[in-house]
Amino acid sequence: MKPNKGKLLIAEPTILNDSSFNRTIVLLTEHTANNSVGFILNRPLEYTINDLLPEINCNFPIYQGGPVEQDNLYFVHKIPELLPDSIEVANGIYWGGNFESLKKLLNNKSLNSSDIRFFLGYSGWGKEQLNDEMNQNSWFVGENDFENIFSMDYENLWKNKLLQKGGNYKLWANAPSNFNLN
Repeated sequence: MKPNKGKLLIAEPTILNDSSFNRTIVLLTEHTANNSVGFILNRPLEYTINDLLPEINCNFPIYQGGPVEQDNLYFVHKIPELLPDSIEVANGIYWGGNFESLKKLLNNKSLNSSDIRFFLGYSGWGKEQLNDEMNQNSWFVGENDFENIFSMDYENLWKNKLLQKGGNYKLWANAPSNFNLN
């Protein structure tokens, strides 16, 4: 399967020493001949929206989106009818939108955490960089076959995708994250 907007990049178990992407799943929100952009779905941080933006009365968690521009806040959601200027990624998932509208929705408690996910930073690849990493067996591509990716158990997301792939991946799915503790 080839990378494409809306697909999932699943980190191969063999990239153990890559602290940015070890055991991660990235939702691709853009994939062109010149670049790819996505957000890590299974790396929550110890911050909430209110910690970063005190004017917003909301305690939704923030996730590490990737190693690029970690001082910028991004969001992916499934509520385009409430957020003008959203960009469709695929299958009912949208990226960005009008931030003033979003602030009002959050302050009015009009959203659930299963509607939206917030990220600091993003994951990005330049021309041919992602293809090179895939050829080096750093990633494999999977379908986003979750009913609602925003309500998935982030702790087992990577493991479940490896189990779904099957074969030798089943062995890696249950391996300890730190082999020194084995």
